Amino acid sequence: MSIKKNIKEQQKQSIESHKVIVIHGPNLNMLGEREPDKYGTVTLSDINNGLVKLGEKLGLIVETFQSNHEGLIVDKIQETSKIYQGVIINPAAYTHTSIAIRDALLLLEVPIIEVHLSNIFKRENFRHKSMISDIATGTLCGFGHLGYYMALEAISNLLIK
Repeated sequence: MSIKKNIKEQQKQSIESHKVIVIHGPNLNMLGEREPDKYGTVTLSDINNGLVKLGEKLGLIVETFQSNHEGLIVDKIQETSKIYQGVIINPAAYTHTSIAIRDALLLLEVPIIEVHLSNIFKRENFRHKSMISDIATGTLCGFGHLGYYMALEAISNLLIK
C-alpha cells in the first residue's frame, strides 16, 4: 500500500470516528403537528433521519436524543464528554430558563452548536434571552429544520480542520 493511500485511509478513519449527538428539548417530539405556521410540517423523525444521512456523507456518526424532561437532558449532556466529539442542541423552552442545562454544557470541551427552528429574536421578549448562546460555539436560529443541517456541516468543519 502506498504512503499516500495509507494517509487517506487514516484521515477517513479519524473522521469516521467522530460522533455527534443532537439533543432536542421539550415539545420538539410534536414537530409537524404543533404550530406548523411557526415550526413547519417536518417531523422530528424526518429531521433525525436527514441528520443521520448527512452525517454519513460527512463521515460522522450522528445520534439523536429528545426529552421533555430537563434532568434527562442534563444526564445526556453529562454522558457526552466521554462519547461524542460534537453537540448540536435545541433546548427549546429550556433555552430561556435552564441554568442546569447551561452548567452541564460547561463541562464539555467539544464544539456546541445551539439551534432554534424559529428566530427567537423575532418572538416574544422573554424568548430573546438564551442561557446557552454565550457558551455555545455558534448559534443558528430562524432557518427552520435546515438549521440542524447547517449545524452539522459546521460541526464537521470544526472537527476536520
